Amino acid sequence: MGEVKVFRAWRSPFSWRVELALKIKGVDYEIVDEDLSNKSDQLIKYNPVHKKVPVLVHDGKPVVESLVILEYIDEVWTENSLLPSDPFDRAQARFWANFIDNKVILFV
Repeated sequence: MGEVKVFRAWRSPFSWRVELALKIKGVDYEIVDEDLSNKSDQLIKYNPVHKKVPVLVHDGKPVVESLVILEYIDEVWTENSLLPSDPFDRAQARFWANFIDNKVILFV
């Protein structure tokens, strides 16, 4: 389904989440490590608004912001859904993802 690249910083939990989703889906991808103190021209080209990682590039088209990237991955590669099929269970999964973002990630 086309070339996939992930622009990431190895210490970024937001990048980890994108890579984990791609692994769950069985998608082959190329890693582009970024030095956030010296951002590449490609990163700035693909994410000119925030200039941060992660960025998923699929067939030359960039998708930014980790949660948006996860939704994109789940919609493009439909095998192995990232969220449960039951609405209540999906709500619970979203709650815990939000909890991790707002309470746990602060300490990483």
